[in-house]
Amino acid sequence: MNYGQALEALKDGKKVARSGWNGRGIFVALQVPDEHSKMRFPYTYIDTTGLESENADARRVCVPWLPSQTDQLSEDWYVVN
Repeated sequence: MNYGQALEALKDGKKVARSGWNGRGIFVALQVPDEHSKMRFPYTYIDTTGLESENADARRVCVPWLPSQTDQLSEDWYVVN
């Protein structure tokens, strides 16, 4: 699917990823703040905590995420189960 479809999936509470990304176990999700959040607006984040990589130094974290131009124009997005 394209990025527009991936964005709609995020809004529906699903996690998405690209088959073109290096490493498996990486996904993007949408964080929607609640009354206890310091953030006031929804934002996307990338979760690499499940990254499958031979690189022991690769970071496995959750951080805010913005799509690159390549991500926005790619057609290899999919919903993560």
